[in-house]
Amino acid sequence: MGNIVAIVGRPNVGKSTLFNRLTNSRRAIVNEEAGTTRDRQYGKSEWEGREFSVIDTGGWVINSSDVFEGEIKRHVTLAIDESDVVIFLVDVQNGITDYDLEVAQILRKCTKPIILAANKADTFEWQYQMPEFYKLGLGEPQMVSAINGLGSGDLLDRLLTHFNPDVTEEIEAELPRFAVVGRPNAGKSSIINAFIGEDRTIVTDIPGTTRDSIYTRFNKFGHDFYLVDTAGIRKKAKVNEDLEYYSVVRAIRAIENCDVCILMIDATRGIESQDLNIFSLIQKNKKGLVVCINKWDLIENKESNDIKKYEVSIRERLAPFVDFPIIFTSVITKQRILKVVETAVEVFENKQRKVATAKLNEYMLPAIENYPPPALKGKYIKIKYVTQLPNTSIPTFLFFANLPQYVKDPYRRFLENKIRAKYDFTGTPIQIFIRQK
Repeated sequence: MGNIVAIVGRPNVGKSTLFNRLTNSRRAIVNEEAGTTRDRQYGKSEWEGREFSVIDTGGWVINSSDVFEGEIKRHVTLAIDESDVVIFLVDVQNGITDYDLEVAQILRKCTKPIILAANKADTFEWQYQMPEFYKLGLGEPQMVSAINGLGSGDLLDRLLTHFNPDVTEEIEAELPRFAVVGRPNAGKSSIINAFIGEDRTIVTDIPGTTRDSIYTRFNKFGHDFYLVDTAGIRKKAKVNEDLEYYSVVRAIRAIENCDVCILMIDATRGIESQDLNIFSLIQKNKKGLVVCINKWDLIENKESNDIKKYEVSIRERLAPFVDFPIIFTSVITKQRILKVVETAVEVFENKQRKVATAKLNEYMLPAIENYPPPALKGKYIKIKYVTQLPNTSIPTFLFFANLPQYVKDPYRRFLENKIRAKYDFTGTPIQIFIRQK
């Protein structure tokens, strides 16, 4: 179970640079413009074998140039609410500003572990400026340079000491875990209630690993699985919070804890950028996917080919990954609700599917011979053998070739499509590796 680390601090202390360093993402363009893609605010990181997620809250503050008190408070409290550890970033070259004092005041009241990191300490000379930061009242400042990596190992070591232990014992490992995700108001809570229905007695709520994911055991109609429910938890009294931010962070929690995501899309609104963000999170975490077009009953004068058109347009928006089931539902009329569960179970099974090596070679090698990888620089690429790796979280195929580095993405997609055409991997991502034979 991953922990979530949030980076807070005033604009231009280097939050995005630190984020890029922790997540190893070389997104070279660190854009200070507010509202740049939401995607760059979330990444996965690993240290000493522990995986965790990093959120860069910098991108959530709208018009960051003129941040006023309320905005600061909201931005910091959101980060505190949703994360397990907070890194408070200050700038050693600038010293303490009023903004830093504001943030520190909020953080001192918080019970979560806080690490005070003084950034831009690009050489050891800066260590003499460190004592100044003690007056923020947040303990010992950690010297770090996000640009050149100085002190980042020590920072990561300190993070690990604050992580929650991995607790998933209460959950039976064999049972699939499904998460219902989507934008606010797409019908997540309603579909969960529809699943659970009247017979609440059959359902056990196991508060999960984080205080946020609740695993609901569902066993009836011959199905047995856990619903990872994050949607209906902790309805905030104040509605003026940044819903976008919430729904994405909530989705992160749910997606990381599940096997298959049921992505709810509001039929009356179509696919919006928020849906695409959640979709890319599902991709990044390599989870199974069922797309559920809800509120289908509200679409007026449906014609017989409407569903087809709608499906095509959705697959176009979500390409290149198009091999996933789409179900049109209406929670109100209970239309096709059970189909959603059945399909999610099928996707879960597809994710576990193993193909015998002999069968795989018998089918794939002739296909590769008929359509070999394009020659590069006059060299011919030969693929000799293919096998599926055991014990992987998603189906992973290993192709052995004489010049693996010359096999480009379009050809990998060709291989993937060939595999999908023959074996049922609907709804699950596939990994393809090409190695030296």
